[in-house]
Order: sequence, then structure tokens, then C-alpha cells
Amino acid sequence: MNQQAQKMQLPLEGIPTTWGDYEAKFISTLKTHKIKYDLDAAVFGDIDLQAHKDWEDKVCQAACLKAILPLWQQDRIKLVNEMIENGIETMIVSCNTIMGESYLGKILTKELALELKEKGIDPCGENGEFHTLVLNCSLFSERITLPKFSIKTYNDYCFVVWEDFV
Repeated sequence: MNQQAQKMQLPLEGIPTTWGDYEAKFISTLKTHKIKYDLDAAVFGDIDLQAHKDWEDKVCQAACLKAILPLWQQDRIKLVNEMIENGIETMIVSCNTIMGESYLGKILTKELALELKEKGIDPCGENGEFHTLVLNCSLFSERITLPKFSIKTYNDYCFVVWEDFV
């Protein structure tokens, strides 16, 4: 995340939290950033998980912000294709054991998205099947660089584990 923020020349602020105080700290941070950056909205990437949208609407309302969900109710394959066509390069960095360790480190391509869909896996990972890391996009001054990694499986999830931080 540090590299991503640097490549976009944006500040990055980490807020230590627990599950117990996550929502309160999220709202507090939204309120602080609303004033600090003169915001009137917050943008979220959910596609169709209603519980997530409801929560985002709730925390934004508590912070007097509007929740914007530009991907809401859109077709998954169309979203992946649009992302790739616009130069957004992502790598799968975690996935469930149904997908398996072999997907870790793979770049999300149009072909891979279709393969995932054919296997019954959401090609956007909307249901938590996998998570990606943005390696490059038009907002970055240059592609981020990554250290070598190993692969670990914990319970029902597989993860990329970075050997060193860049």
C-alpha cells in the first residue's frame, strides 16, 4: 500500500482497530477526512452484496457523506474486461482452498476471468473467493515492485507471504 500511495502521490493513513471498534473508528475517520479533504462522498467497490452496501450507506450517513458504488449491479466479466482494457494490472494474492494455491501470483486476465467463471468462481472475487493487489494502473507513476514471496495456507485460505518489504 505504501508503494501504491507513493506512485499516486497520495497520503496513506493506517488506523489500528479491532473487530469490536472497527465501525466506530471507520465513522470517526470518515468524519475527520470529510473535514480535512472537504469531501462529500466516499467510494466503495462492492458489486452486489446488499449487506455491504447497507453498511456503507450507514457509516456514510453517520459521517454526513454520500456512499457511491460505481460498480453496483454490473456484469462481472464486463467489469474485469473493462479494468484490463483500461490498463489496470492485478495479481491474485489470496484465495480460498477451493481455488487452490496454484492461482496465487497469477495476473488477472480476460482468459483467467472466463476460466474462473466456468469453474463457478466469481471472476471479481465478490464473495471473498480471492483478493488481488493492483500492480499498475493509469493513476500510478510507474508499476510497483514486489519482493519474492512464498505461499502459505491457513485454514481454508491460501496467501502470498512477502519475504521482504520493498
